[in-house]
Amino acid sequence: MIAKIIIKRRFLPGKTSEILTLLNNMRTGAMDRPGYISGETLMQHNDPQCLIVICTWQSMQDWLVWKEDNRRKQFELMLEVYQEGPTVYEEYVLGTPLHQ
Repeated sequence: MIAKIIIKRRFLPGKTSEILTLLNNMRTGAMDRPGYISGETLMQHNDPQCLIVICTWQSMQDWLVWKEDNRRKQFELMLEVYQEGPTVYEEYVLGTPLHQ
């Protein structure tokens, strides 16, 4: 089942270039992983320090393998230097259950 992951981060002002470079490098690493479909980075219109990344994976398992990958964790550590708070992850699967 397709997984959509929303990753929310709030960054300190003044380091946009460094932050976007790290996010792009992280996405490049994800693109080589099994199950990666797409990703996009969005900046909040009225608050440019608030960024979200929306990525799509073939399955939640594919995402979870990448989430725990050491290379990705290194990027996370580098991003944390520029963040005002913790990263927030929202993990969704496409569709709804057939049985309630």
